[in-house]
Parts: sequence; structure tokens; C-alpha cells
Amino acid sequence: MISAEWTPAQAFAVVELLDDLRDRICAHYQTALFELLRDEQSRDSDANPYDPWTEEPPF
Repeated sequence: MISAEWTPAQAFAVVELLDDLRDRICAHYQTALFELLRDEQSRDSDANPYDPWTEEPPF
């Protein structure tokens, strides 16, 4: 739970911490993350194929 008592400065410090953590994880796992995202996106597109020439957009 996020505290309603945090000051804007405290909330910003947490955001900076999370940004730094994300950057470090991405730097360490860059190739593996890219492959995982690619696999998930291809799996999603396989599950819901969309042909723009014959179908209306799904949104």
C-alpha cells in the first residue's frame, strides 16, 4: 500500500529508486527480456490474428 502521508519529495524519491532498479535490471537482462517480450508479442498476435485487408479493427 502506498502511504497517503508521503510528501511529494518522498514519492519522487521512490520513483527515482524504481527507475534506477528498472535500468539495472534491463542492463543485466537486456537480451533475455527482449526475447521474452518478442515471444509474448508473437504469441498474442497468434492468438488474435488481425487481417487489415479483410476485417474491421478490433477496437
